[in-house]
Amino acid sequence: MLRKAILAAAESPRLRRGVRRHGMRLGAARFVAGESLDQAVVVLRGLNEKGLLANTTLLGEGVNDEAETRIVVESYTAILDRIAAEGLRVNIALKLTHLGLGFDEELARANIGELVSHAAGQGNFVRLDMEESTFVDATLRVYRSLREEGHENVGTVLQSYLYRSPADLESLLDLIPNLRFVKGAYLEPAAVAYPEKGDVDAAYSALVEHSLSAGGFTAIATHDTALIARAIAFAKANGVGSDRFQFQMLYGVRGKLQLDLVAKGYDVLVATPYGPDWYRYLMRRLAERPANVLFIARNLIRR
Repeated sequence: MLRKAILAAAESPRLRRGVRRHGMRLGAARFVAGESLDQAVVVLRGLNEKGLLANTTLLGEGVNDEAETRIVVESYTAILDRIAAEGLRVNIALKLTHLGLGFDEELARANIGELVSHAAGQGNFVRLDMEESTFVDATLRVYRSLREEGHENVGTVLQSYLYRSPADLESLLDLIPNLRFVKGAYLEPAAVAYPEKGDVDAAYSALVEHSLSAGGFTAIATHDTALIARAIAFAKANGVGSDRFQFQMLYGVRGKLQLDLVAKGYDVLVATPYGPDWYRYLMRRLAERPANVLFIARNLIRR
């Protein structure tokens, strides 16, 4: 109920103005690595120094015309160049709607192809993030197209709360895919997504275990210690080497757990977004965990 209320409230123009005005000072900086690339690089370097891998995302989603998508492509090209220049162990993740998927799939495909090729030249990797259920088919089409053209340095995401995800996983296995598994953060109707946490968790473990068994690379993106323990136990029981999977978590969430897993010899990647358009990202993080709402509220009271 709280999750739905927060996601619905996120569309309020008045709330948006208030949060954007004060959000970084109130605590958004816990989850967002700044508003500029220079600020993000400082955070990313600090994560690497702790033994953590990272990805970064220039926050933003839908764009309205081709000219806007060119700005995004140029921004990500600059990010990749900066990562290479700084010698960071950081890759990029982005939403295809930020490259035009909402109005022109072929344009988005051309834009992401350009970025994947640029990343390949630097030995880097690009993750196609998944969005609302209405974009799943197009995102997977673009991913398959890239892989069938020979691009190995690209992966995508499946969401366990969607009923369709097991079939989507099965359809991708011929590619020996690199897949990140998440529970899902968008507000979806019960017609397409499990409404109950227990069902989402069960589906999550089933997807992860199927992926681990299938031979691709599995990015286990969760802060849930029970799901993490189950994945580790499954990998050990089935002879899946730790080079075939990694754990992924969000910047600002479960930092001690991240370091504990690194100490045990597992790769941990921290999703570390930045940019001025951080509002929707923050609201989804608040919706996921009530404790995050309390964190922001405490900072508001302290002011």
